[in-house]
Amino acid sequence: MPKVKIKRKSTVTDMTAMCDVAFLLLTFFILTATARQPEALEVETPSSTVTFKLPDTDISTLTVGQDKVFFGVVGYDVRVNTLERMGKQYNINFTDEEKKRFSLIENFGVPVASLKQFIALENSERMKIKQPGIPSDSGANNELKQWILQSRYATKELHNVDLRFSIKGDSNEEYPTIRKVIDILQDQEINKFSLITSLEGVN
Repeated sequence: MPKVKIKRKSTVTDMTAMCDVAFLLLTFFILTATARQPEALEVETPSSTVTFKLPDTDISTLTVGQDKVFFGVVGYDVRVNTLERMGKQYNINFTDEEKKRFSLIENFGVPVASLKQFIALENSERMKIKQPGIPSDSGANNELKQWILQSRYATKELHNVDLRFSIKGDSNEEYPTIRKVIDILQDQEINKFSLITSLEGVN
């Protein structure tokens, strides 16, 4: 008995739902993504073949270049708490609006006395001014020491973890400035920190 042939019909897939999902995902990522903030001090990091990814939370970056030191800490809540602690330390009252604006600043290099004026600037204006760096001289004028100390307290209070530190130094920077930063960290018994480098090609 001959085999009965079944007539084949072409299949049509409706891609409308798939397109809707793709555009919804695209819209979501565009709306939730945050633009990378420009750095207050551009530095050319030394090259290295070591690959180690820094954590995304509970970390502070100390940028060193042109004989200046810039401070930054990850986390909006940590930044606000640190600012409040620095305000108490130096008898400066920061408004809620100033705290909110400061929480968006990823790194900076101005003395505490100029901080209010710096916070009041728009982001584009901040990038145009020449920041003098955070005072890090020994003695009472060592504001960098206080920023490090208060950010550690803030991280411990909010997240109950120890704040990690990384140093981002310019490859052409003189050693004494970097040594000064390391001394401040070691003075607070912080003997473990990361050095940020750019990846070197391996042959």
